[in-house]
Amino acid sequence: MSGYAQQLSKSIQFPFGTLAVNILGCALVGFLAELADQRGVITGETRAFLIVGILGGFTTFSAFGNETMNLLRDGELWLACGNIIGHTVLGLGAVWLGYSTAYLLWK
Repeated sequence: MSGYAQQLSKSIQFPFGTLAVNILGCALVGFLAELADQRGVITGETRAFLIVGILGGFTTFSAFGNETMNLLRDGELWLACGNIIGHTVLGLGAVWLGYSTAYLLWK
């Protein structure tokens, strides 16, 4: 998915592919956490398997860190800052959106 998103962006410098994967993963984490923690729809074991195992492997903090360091190394300070801010703000927003969506669906 990362490669496909990167190709769609037509950007050579900014790592949109990793950002897309991490934002989708954050939204899914929020959705599943709401179902597990507040709704009791899934068990603790299933929660751990899906969130830590599957989504932990799907999202990639190490790629985010490496790509940010590469941007800094290449003198792309603004792109590196944009990557950090984008992952943080959009990631937290996606988790909130996931929680909210699950809440509204299982209200």
